[in-house]
Amino acid sequence: MEEKIKKIEDEIILLKDRNLRVEADKAWETSIFRVISITVSTYIIAGIALYAIGNEYPLRNALIPALGYFLSTQSLPFLKKRWVKRNSV
Repeated sequence: MEEKIKKIEDEIILLKDRNLRVEADKAWETSIFRVISITVSTYIIAGIALYAIGNEYPLRNALIPALGYFLSTQSLPFLKKRWVKRNSV
């Protein structure tokens, strides 16, 4: 009997650890720090790529993909809520 209880306790500990990891991943996915980091990275990479191909205004034109990403992250949560509401069981 004690063996079964110990096994159940171990499984509960594993589930709690997993839940903590999942919650941390979810917090990262929805964090403003992540959105801003990717937006800035997109701007830098796009600027370098545009400069490399000889674009006349690489830094100005790099704003387009960076702002596109940023705006998509701001509108998608709204769309996701609508989708979940319409498609939930």
